Amino acid sequence: MIKSMTGYGKKSLTIDNKKISVEIKSLNSKNLNLQVKIPEAFNNKELEIRNLLSKELKGGKISFILNVENHETDIFKLDKEKISLYFNELSEIAKSHNLKPENEHLLQVVLRLPDIIKNKEESENPEEWQEIKKIISVTISEINKFRAQEGLSAEKDIKENLQQIISLIPEVEKYENARIETVKERLKSKLNEYLDASKQNADRFEQEIILFLDKFDINEEKIRLKNHCEYFLETMQQNEVVGNKLGFIAQEIGREINTLGSKANHAEIQKIVVNMKDYLGKVKEQSLNIL
Repeated sequence: MIKSMTGYGKKSLTIDNKKISVEIKSLNSKNLNLQVKIPEAFNNKELEIRNLLSKELKGGKISFILNVENHETDIFKLDKEKISLYFNELSEIAKSHNLKPENEHLLQVVLRLPDIIKNKEESENPEEWQEIKKIISVTISEINKFRAQEGLSAEKDIKENLQQIISLIPEVEKYENARIETVKERLKSKLNEYLDASKQNADRFEQEIILFLDKFDINEEKIRLKNHCEYFLETMQQNEVVGNKLGFIAQEIGREINTLGSKANHAEIQKIVVNMKDYLGKVKEQSLNIL
């Protein structure tokens, strides 16, 4: 079963007055492209997050955001020791200059000085990280479920277009006899135009026609085209990453269709080839988003 590269998932939970949310977006990309945005406090977990994302999501342009909202009221606190130090130093300076500023005024001056507010230091909490890992895993599962649903839709569309290509192969055969007669008449007309009838050899002409038509034989192209289409359908059922492989098979399908067109020498067959290319274009478009 194929999977799409596109997907979206978002989960959140609350731990110790912290709202923690994980958001993952996935878009199609030729190679795995990870973009990880996390709070500074979790920088030491970035490599672990990247390894988890690459292992579980395998491909695509992945945007990962970990957001932590702290609802505690004492995230910031005053550095009382530093305030006391500033206050005492300023009081001593004032006394040495025979100044008697009010304590309230002196405190206002101190509160404007730098480094008197410090952030509450957070130590690493292993239990909290384990909970965060759980919601990361749940979000990844949600992404994979989304990808599988998108994959089913893409698979249905691809199958329909490949079956259309396969169904057009017998249509080519309807015009093959007429195509041969057209070529024979064209060659005979040219022969009559440039060579006197008395000098023409019918047996030699038939031999040359056979050799000429052998170069324009399209049976092998029809067989290979059908085989490539069937191989594409089989590959989609594999339980692995097959996006690149399907791209290569689609190229082979296109090569056979192009060869069929170049050998056709018949207007109706050329129309069939154009329709085949149209269906193949839709297959290739869908294949670009397959994981």
